[in-house]
This record gives sequence, structure tokens and C-alpha cells, in this order.
Amino acid sequence: MLPEAGERETQTAAALQPAAGCYSAAMSSPFDESEFVDREYQAAQTTGYASSAAPARPPTPEEINAKVSVAQQKLVELKAAQESLEREKSALEEARRRQMELRQGREEMMRHLTRGVGLLEEAELAARHELEQMGKTIAALREAAQKVQSVNEDAWTAENWNVELTRALTAIENARMEWNSARLKWPVLNQVVKEAEDNSSGAPVVNTPLFGAQSFGQLCRIGFALNWPSAVLALIILLWLFLNR
Repeated sequence: MLPEAGERETQTAAALQPAAGCYSAAMSSPFDESEFVDREYQAAQTTGYASSAAPARPPTPEEINAKVSVAQQKLVELKAAQESLEREKSALEEARRRQMELRQGREEMMRHLTRGVGLLEEAELAARHELEQMGKTIAALREAAQKVQSVNEDAWTAENWNVELTRALTAIENARMEWNSARLKWPVLNQVVKEAEDNSSGAPVVNTPLFGAQSFGQLCRIGFALNWPSAVLALIILLWLFLNR
């Protein structure tokens, strides 16, 4: 029993030797005092001591004047900056207005010009068509005039005068049809007819007085014939008034 107890003590001592070595090593490390100092607490204590030691004093007039000067300088700078911003704002608004004017003017003029070009093109086509029709009408009238002018009665003979007369009447009738058709197409030709009518009715008209050739006695009889019903009526009224008095 004794040998077993000695072995157990030896094992326990061997197990405790490393722990003892670690404890001794930790105890042998150098001491660091910063690990146990609260820097924030020291700073608060120092500030409290300084403030309690040196109480705040009121500002001097020089300091107040200096602060006023600084504030005025800042106000001047702020006012200058405000004026600069206002000028910049005005310039931007003017630029925006001009851009709007440019955009609206461009849209308006493009709309007007496009519509105007379209209308003029349509008018040009209509005018060309009208000119073509007028050219055809002029050619037809010239041809009809040549046919009418080519009628020569002096060249007719006893054998062909009946045929030539029929041809001449046919040419005149065709010319009349061409003329009437041209008048329907071109109202300006009606002026020719109007001028011809004015020339045919241009004889002076003499206005004679109604009773210019009557004598004084004849005029008296005419006046009595026109006024006797009124005279008889007036006489009847006078008699009726006289009897009813």
C-alpha cells in the first residue's frame, strides 16, 4: 500500500509543475500602468478644473465690433452673391424665353410655309390646266374665225352657190357654237357682248315734254277734265254743311 501512495504523489507533482511554471512566467512580465488609467476621466477632470479655475468673461467692445464687421462683410458677400444669382436667373429666363420664341416661331413658320407651298402648288396646277383650256379655246376660236373669214360670196357660181351657201351657214353655226361654249368657260368674253349691245343702243334719246305742244286753252280744258271730280265733291260737301246748319 505504501508504494502505491508514493506513485500517486509523484504523478500529482508532475502534473502541477507546468501550471506553476505558467504562473511564474505571467508574474514575471513587466508592469504596464496604461492598462489601469482612464484617459477620458482624466480629460474630464482636467477640463472641469480649468473651467472652474478660469470663469468665462463677457466680450469686449473691440471683439463685438470685430464680429459686427465680419457679419457685415458676410452680408455684403451674400448680397453680392444674391445679385449675381439674380442676374444669372434673369439671363437664364431670357434664354428660355428666346428658345421658346424660336421653337414656336419655327413651328409656326414651318406650318404656314408648308401650307402655303401646298396651296400655291394646287393653284399652279389649276392655272396650268386653265391655261391649257384657254389655249384650246383660243385655237378653236381662231379656227372658227378663219372658216368664217374664208367665206367669199364673190367666188360663188351659179352651179355651186347653193352648196357654198350651205357650207357658209354651217361654218357660221359652228362658229356660233364655239363662241357660246367659250363664253360659258370664260366669263370675260361676256364683256364683248355687252360692248356690242351698248354700241347698238348708243343712239341719243330725245326727251320731249308731255304738254309742250299744247296751247293755253287746251291746257285749261285738260286741267278741268282732270279736276272736275274733286270740284263736284267739294261742292256737295259745302251744300251738306249749309243744309245741316
